[in-house]
Amino acid sequence: MKDVKKHDDILNTASKILKIIKQPIAIEHYTLYSSASIGISRYPTDDISAENLLKYADTAMYKAKEEGGNNYQFYTREMTDIAYEHVMMERDLREGIKQGHFEVFYQPQIHVKTGEILGLEALVRWNHPTVGLLSPDIFIPLSEKTGLIVELDLWVMKTAMEMVSSWYKEGLNPGTLALNVSMKQLEYPDLQKEILKNSKMFEFKSEWLELEITETEVMRNPDKVIQILDDLHRLGLAIAIDDFGTGYSSLSHLKRLPIDKLKIDKSFISDVPRDEVASAIVKTMIVLAQSLKINVIAEGVETQEQKEFLEKEGCEQIQGYYYSKPVSAKELKSMLLRQKG
Repeated sequence: MKDVKKHDDILNTASKILKIIKQPIAIEHYTLYSSASIGISRYPTDDISAENLLKYADTAMYKAKEEGGNNYQFYTREMTDIAYEHVMMERDLREGIKQGHFEVFYQPQIHVKTGEILGLEALVRWNHPTVGLLSPDIFIPLSEKTGLIVELDLWVMKTAMEMVSSWYKEGLNPGTLALNVSMKQLEYPDLQKEILKNSKMFEFKSEWLELEITETEVMRNPDKVIQILDDLHRLGLAIAIDDFGTGYSSLSHLKRLPIDKLKIDKSFISDVPRDEVASAIVKTMIVLAQSLKINVIAEGVETQEQKEFLEKEGCEQIQGYYYSKPVSAKELKSMLLRQKG
């Protein structure tokens, strides 16, 4: 646009483009619908270089797509800063995997009556060389977006299986190792080979391993997931459905899935026992798991009241800050030594 006198002129033109493109198109017996995502940069406000102005408009256009499309976005300096941060973070992520800047932490899974450690959930942390220890909320979404999640998950699997096997060899009893797996990792063609290779290398028994997949991931493509999990289950390892209650799975799918454990999401546990609705939902989940002869564990347990409620309702396993936050391998070994006595 040339000779723009008012900001509203830009808005009006962008709105007209969106309106025109939204008009249905009739081709033979079909009616086609389209929409646009528009990015806008301004001269000389944003830059004086034509190349940069096109680049900035492109950045704004992707922002419009992220907002659902069929809208327009103006370029802002913050967009460039965010894009730069993502590029730098991706570079650091790739380098961190190569250089071993990641560390596996372990959160115990506890028998609610005895306080005995029945298993461990492996959780990855990033020891960034300049920023320090980063939680998964920061880097897991980026690793999924860039496709690095498979490489990272395989590293966590290998590291954790080696550590748990070493504890067993020392006469300790860490129980079952629970590993979170993404859909990308499940679809990785050599996943079974990697599990078998690690098992042989570290003398790791299949019954020591449990794979956790979120209910949401299952429901995206249940038929495909069921087939993959069936194959993995035949290796002798256990399957757990994580974040149960958040993915709207049907009973027919639960019946078909090779499930050994349901993990009640912490969003429900946080409100018991004071909230009647949350308490009723958790009670129902426990009864459902028991009727299906599936183990049930509650995550996010933080208070004595929550622990007592779950114990009363028949939930035998808990996980959360009430007992322990995720800890390093060294700290977890100390727990196992104390348990051994």
